[in-house]
Amino acid sequence: QVQLVESGGGLVQPGGSLRLSCAASGRTFSSYAMGWFRQAPGKEREFAAFITRSLGTTDYADSVKGRFTISRDNAKNTVYLQMNRLKPEDTAVYYCAAAATIIALKKASAYDYWGQGTQVTVSS
Repeated sequence: QVQLVESGGGLVQPGGSLRLSCAASGRTFSSYAMGWFRQAPGKEREFAAFITRSLGTTDYADSVKGRFTISRDNAKNTVYLQMNRLKPEDTAVYYCAAAATIIALKKASAYDYWGQGTQVTVSS
């Protein structure tokens, strides 16, 4: 089993930047694809970004493409989400997730383990 703990959320002005971190416990971090999802109040949880295991292939939701960058450091058992040029509509709880599968990584159902989330608020 994998435990995930997010950090780095907070309050930032529009146009600003934040870097989220997700620290994983266990011995098999490198065996999992990692994803970031977000959920705003009253809305469904939505895909933001993923990164695969060996090749480190990345993909992003259209809403964050060009502004967010996902990366991972397997030696540190950590995945990151660098968020630039933040917008008020980016305000949400951001969740880190781990998936043993490589299929359908844009869907929340593909993921086996989830963190408890970190709040990101973008406001003037």
